[in-house]
Order: sequence, then structure tokens, then C-alpha cells
Amino acid sequence: MTERIKIALTKGRVEKQTLPLLEVAGLNVDPVYDKQRRLIFDLPDDPYTIILAKGPDVSTYLSNGAVDIGIVGSDILAEQQDDAYELLDLGIGKCQFILASTPDFNPKSTKRKVIGTKYPHITQEYFAKRGEDVEIIKIEGSVELAPLIGLADAIVDITETGTTLRENNLKIFDYLREVSTRVVVNPMSLKQHRNEIFDLVDRLEGAIKAKS
Repeated sequence: MTERIKIALTKGRVEKQTLPLLEVAGLNVDPVYDKQRRLIFDLPDDPYTIILAKGPDVSTYLSNGAVDIGIVGSDILAEQQDDAYELLDLGIGKCQFILASTPDFNPKSTKRKVIGTKYPHITQEYFAKRGEDVEIIKIEGSVELAPLIGLADAIVDITETGTTLRENNLKIFDYLREVSTRVVVNPMSLKQHRNEIFDLVDRLEGAIKAKS
């Protein structure tokens, strides 16, 4: 019996955008659509098992060998400085890292800035390249609140359309980097299950071309 290849798929928006792509690639993902409260799904016609997980946990599962493949946003990979091997950019879940604040924010001010973000590593890297030393406050919830209530001078966050920023009267002052959904693999798994993993990648590449 063929050993099953475990795929950690990020729950939520990435999950919703990836499942149709997996269908176009010829995978039967009906069990995932009919998930109810389950988190682990053996696909009936292929040697793949999909495990739904939070984005940051995908990297943890990969690095510890609990799964073979991860489908996760490049924002999480960059923030966690993940050394998993990237195989494919799915071209979905596209958004941008931005620096934003209230309209009166002066990005050229020489005073030490306080920046609110869910992504302290990426934020630190961005300001270090600008030669600025900033204080970073890590925020897990609605980052947009930070400059509105005086907690931070500005925020670094990701945005898809900018709608939430505009609705909260925030202005984008800079674009840091683009974000999209990536397929990454545990290097050891790639050695052990090379054929099965590249078969999936080839099918996904075909699906991307078919949809475009």
C-alpha cells in the first residue's frame, strides 16, 4: 500500500481558494467540502491526506516532519524565516505588505517611530533597510486600531483591496512586498516521496495554466 502524503492546508481564505484549484488538478476534494468539524481528510482517489491548520502552524508541522507538504501564504513563510523548500507559487491569495497610518503621519520624521504589526520580523527588516530604529508592538487582532487610538505611529500589515484601511481613514505610505500562496515541502519528504510530490506539483501547474 502506498504511503499517504500529508498536506497541511491553511484554513480559511487560502483553503477556499486552493480547493477549486485542486479540483481542476483532478483531485477529489469532496471530503474537505463536507468537513463538518473534522480536520483530517484522506482523498479517495489519490495518496494524499489534507490536514487543515492555521497558517503559522503549517510551518511548524513541516519543520517537525509531521506533514510532507504545506500550502501557506508567503507572508507567514517570510515572517517565520521558514527554510522549507518552495516548489510552486499558486498565484492565489494575492495581497501586499503595506505601511499605513493616519493622513498626518510623516514617514520621513526623524523621531523614533512606534509601529504596530502582526509581523515583527518583516517590519524590523523593512525599517533596518531604511536605516531606522523603531519600536515594534506586536498585535494579534485588528492592527488598524493601533494608530487610531494612539498606540502606534503607523502599522505594517497585509491588504488585498485596501477597503478596511479606507473605511478607517488610514492611508498607505509604502508597499513592502507582494504576498501569495505557496506550495512548500519538507526537504526530507522530498527525498522520500519525490514522485508523488512532483506529480501533485505538475497537476497543480496544469490547473494554474487551465484557469488562466
